[in-house]
Amino acid sequence: MPAGGEPVTVEWLTAEAFAPFGTVMMLDGAERRLINEGTTERFHALATTDVEAEGGRTILSVFRGRARAFPYAVTMMERHPLGSQAFWPLSGRRWLVVVAPDEEGAPGAPRAFLASAEQGVQVARGVWHHPLMALDETSDFLVADREGLGDNLVERTYDVPYVIDKPTP
Repeated sequence: MPAGGEPVTVEWLTAEAFAPFGTVMMLDGAERRLINEGTTERFHALATTDVEAEGGRTILSVFRGRARAFPYAVTMMERHPLGSQAFWPLSGRRWLVVVAPDEEGAPGAPRAFLASAEQGVQVARGVWHHPLMALDETSDFLVADREGLGDNLVERTYDVPYVIDKPTP
């Protein structure tokens, strides 16, 4: 374990536990609609974007994240004050979501959530989170976020890092 780090317990990603930070997206339990003359099943409105502040617009991108090594020192967090960010795994692998409550404009103690290959998240606008954390192998994610004018990235470092020992609850 890196010296001087505060331990972070990894939790299973559930809608209830993640609710203070955003939305968990899953096909299981989603509203299903048959469309295109019954040939396509639509999993409707898994999340809604929040990106219109200061004239922003929604964009879709693919992020390719390299797998992280553990133990891992969480030394910084970021947030996007003008828009939400949604991540959906494309590579069929589990991944880690690390978020933190806001404490007077700075990130508080982080919480780490282990997400399955079938779970995406939408991190709410202004929520502190760690950059993408792929596990096991390099992985692709479909990302919906904001493009537009304005300062939409705030980064803060911790005085003392937090340490994730291993990515399992």
